[in-house]
Amino acid sequence: MLRAIRLFWAIALLAMAFGAAAQRVEGDRARAEGPYAAEVRVNGQGEPERNNAFVRALVQVLARLSGDNAVASRPGMRQELASARDLVESYDYRQDEGVSARGAPTFGTVLVVRFDPEAVDELAAIVGLPIWPMPRPKPVLWLAIDDGSGPRLAGLPQANATRPALDRAKDRGFALGLPAATAAEQAVVGAIWRGDTAAVARASARYSPPMQLVGKLYRVKEGWQADWIFVDGGKVLSRWTEKHADARRVMAAGADGAANALVRRYAKRGTGKGMGPAGTYQVTFNGIGSADAYIRLVGYLEKLTVVGRITPVRAVPGSVAFDLELSTGLPGLRRAVARDDVLLAEEGDEAAYRVR
Repeated sequence: MLRAIRLFWAIALLAMAFGAAAQRVEGDRARAEGPYAAEVRVNGQGEPERNNAFVRALVQVLARLSGDNAVASRPGMRQELASARDLVESYDYRQDEGVSARGAPTFGTVLVVRFDPEAVDELAAIVGLPIWPMPRPKPVLWLAIDDGSGPRLAGLPQANATRPALDRAKDRGFALGLPAATAAEQAVVGAIWRGDTAAVARASARYSPPMQLVGKLYRVKEGWQADWIFVDGGKVLSRWTEKHADARRVMAAGADGAANALVRRYAKRGTGKGMGPAGTYQVTFNGIGSADAYIRLVGYLEKLTVVGRITPVRAVPGSVAFDLELSTGLPGLRRAVARDDVLLAEEGDEAAYRVR
């Protein structure tokens, strides 16, 4: 009986210890499912390696939600990413097996991370990150490839040949479809090669949505070149060209360009709970007793993700006022400073703080 009681309390204590922290989930759930989950390769299961992996996983999730593949380099984002583990809902490890280029078996460890959706949405809102709403469209990839023997359409039967573009689209948070490559569709190669987007759109009318990523890939002196056009509802949204020695990289650039065009047109700035409109607001800071205190305040404000340009407005003994360019308004500033122990919001005035 005593042994059973001890076992009960041991289990209860373990449950309480992990109740408020990120949970490690065992079993078949060791897969990243949904927009708020990600998988990253790790070199071990120690805490430092895991925390570093949480940052990389959060970058993946934010990039997928926003469609911005440079999300980690946004102003102030480094500070937010440093707290990635606080947004983790659960995690697990998975052992992957593969084969090297030489045919030897390979083994690796993958960390599967699931983030709290509400916390991630709030982070996106605080930093003013535009969110690309779900569900996402699935444009049709009309790609003609000429490896020296004449251009041919890469449709569903040639899906493996287009894998770099399909996989890159998935990394950017959307999917590309492929035409069935029927005899009639094979005849569209000429229209693709001369950039006749209207003819391609007519051939694509049986597919939904009315979006086409049109590309021609061919050999050049440097290796490979692709000329890309992205069309939405018959309107050309973007044209670009990519050259590289690696054809896979050139194909992936097609998905990148399509994602960029879609994000510019459809992504909307995060408007999480308690966030306000972007703009310039005059904010007063009290309790400034020295030049050093003033310098520390300015340094702190410059590190906040929500703060852009800082313009001094007035200074009187013990108080200063700035015009602050805020990405999520005064409510966003209040939420941002509430996470630190630097400023105390003055009661009854949304635009005033006291330096602690």
